[in-house]
Amino acid sequence: MQNELEEVIGVLRNIKEDTTIPRNIKEKLDQAINTLCKGNCEESLKIDQALEALDNISDDPNTPMYTRVEVLNIISTLGSKM
Repeated sequence: MQNELEEVIGVLRNIKEDTTIPRNIKEKLDQAINTLCKGNCEESLKIDQALEALDNISDDPNTPMYTRVEVLNIISTLGSKM
């Protein structure tokens, strides 16, 4: 499970590095990354909080379509871990 979370964090960091992503989306990505990196929380709580941030990204009209697809894939991956 930890390996899968590390992969998700890596994908989120790659998305964040995209220069076409708006700043507000990058801030939400940071929030999701920081939540998943927390060491002092239960894993299901971290995933739930990250899913909330990612859901906000997928609903944001400023999110580019290709980024939205990637985020929805991550939401699906994390959702299956709960």
